[in-house]
Amino acid sequence: MRIYLVTLGCPKNEVDSAGMAALLEAAGHTLVERPARADILLVNTCGFIRPARAESLGVIAALAGKKRPRQKLVAAGCMAGLYAGELQAIPGVDALLPTERWGEVAGLVSRLAGTEPVPPPDIPATAGLSAVNGASAYLKIAEGCSAHCAFCTIPRIKGPYRSFPRAALLAEAGRLLAQGVQEIVLVAQDTTFYGRDQGEEDGLAGLIEALLAAVPALPWLRLMYTYPGHITPRLVDVLAGHPQVCPYVDIPLQHAHPATLKRMGRPADVAAVHDLLGRLRARIPGLVLRSTFIVGYPGETGEEFAALRDFILEEALERVGVFPYYAEEGTAAARLPDRVPEEVALARRDELMAVQQPIAQAWGQRQVGRTVEVLVEGVDEKGLVVGRTRWDAPEVDGLVLAQGAAAVGAIVPVRVTAASAYDLWGEVEGS
Repeated sequence: MRIYLVTLGCPKNEVDSAGMAALLEAAGHTLVERPARADILLVNTCGFIRPARAESLGVIAALAGKKRPRQKLVAAGCMAGLYAGELQAIPGVDALLPTERWGEVAGLVSRLAGTEPVPPPDIPATAGLSAVNGASAYLKIAEGCSAHCAFCTIPRIKGPYRSFPRAALLAEAGRLLAQGVQEIVLVAQDTTFYGRDQGEEDGLAGLIEALLAAVPALPWLRLMYTYPGHITPRLVDVLAGHPQVCPYVDIPLQHAHPATLKRMGRPADVAAVHDLLGRLRARIPGLVLRSTFIVGYPGETGEEFAALRDFILEEALERVGVFPYYAEEGTAAARLPDRVPEEVALARRDELMAVQQPIAQAWGQRQVGRTVEVLVEGVDEKGLVVGRTRWDAPEVDGLVLAQGAAAVGAIVPVRVTAASAYDLWGEVEGS
């Protein structure tokens, strides 16, 4: 069978899609790049927040509207469980495959095709742990979440936190390095909770040390989705003590006023957060911090919003994302009083991004005149090299655009000659 696979949402979904692709190919199916050529249309949906669900529903509806008579449409992933009813309401959806059952994809395809399932060859135990994009790869170290953030549906969608076996992760890292991956990005709903479900307080620190010992030739290791209350002194030591670890930490803080944080079910000791960020900057030279914040949360007063704005100004985080609050059915936050009007939330988002832009611009200007390492992701026929620095994560941060000669997948020195709030320009040295 020919399969057209669409992936929506976060890097964790990309890893699940890579696992499904491996199972399908092992069972003798072929992935195609155009829906018109496919027998099966497979959409790995995202159900995290309302706009993500709207995008997923739109993609599925568009594919359903163009289906050929014998084509089958499968909605998989996060929405296929908690939001199954919304998917089933779309005419033309033939089957659902919830995120926790993605490993059954080959059998589902056989049933839809009306053929006897062919037992696939042995699949490595590491299948479904990583997704490769060029010279970078996401390595998913856990599934699910055991936190109790009042606004979040993830625990209901994916279940409690489950750390993946360290041996499997080390084996997968070795396989990724062997196929030429230059950057491994660790992802999970909360990477810093790794091992805590099994009684380890410093499981992530131990995992990073084991990974770097297993693949010492890996140039870059990046850490995403950390939780402020789980960043231990030992983890800070590990991040600071290994040059392969990118000087980049992603800490979704969500807000900076204690009352708002309490209503969110988040750590509410803002002084402790200031202390943590200070310790990280003191220990890791050249550190870039990324965070995301929610505005318009139920009950957010003007004073609470002002505290968040002041926090962003004071900490001068180099990378910031701001999102308006969306009420998610079944969450504790959806039952809170004092809803903030949507137009107020959107105005607050715009205000924070306007506050953040000069901070990001100033960081970029400080790079002008420096020579930085750039992982090359593309080269055009006119000699324009496009890539990322160690301070920029795939798909969410800025790019470097440089003139010169370089191979895709290589890490090259680039002298920075100009900067905007989000991107850098320069010249490849020695080319």
